[in-house]
Amino acid sequence: VQLQAYGGGLVQAGGSLRLSCAASTPTFGRYAMGWFRQAPGKEREFVATIAWYPNTANYAESVKGRFTISRDSAKKMVYLEMNSLKPEDTAIYYCAASSRGTYTSVREYDYWGQGTQVTVSS
Repeated sequence: VQLQAYGGGLVQAGGSLRLSCAASTPTFGRYAMGWFRQAPGKEREFVATIAWYPNTANYAESVKGRFTISRDSAKKMVYLEMNSLKPEDTAIYYCAASSRGTYTSVREYDYWGQGTQVTVSS
């Protein structure tokens, strides 16, 4: 499974960005998908995850109400809509695929994309 994340950029606080992740596997529908982020000097942390069926989602408390994860199984895409961005959201964002379920731990994800940088200025 290959994952390619894109859509990052520089945005002012309060702004919005939409991240996308393209998956190259015919079995995309069997994977739970997640977004993680890693800020400089910090460990990679969970942001959001979505199941393969029935598209139930789970979010980190820090992004709940501001971020929305979604997936389009026909297009093999997963998205992260980010609103009301804060400077503390600045990080490299990674998409990941898990064959085990909608876990929040990095260890439960089998495949990772290359990451896309999100920078939020104050």
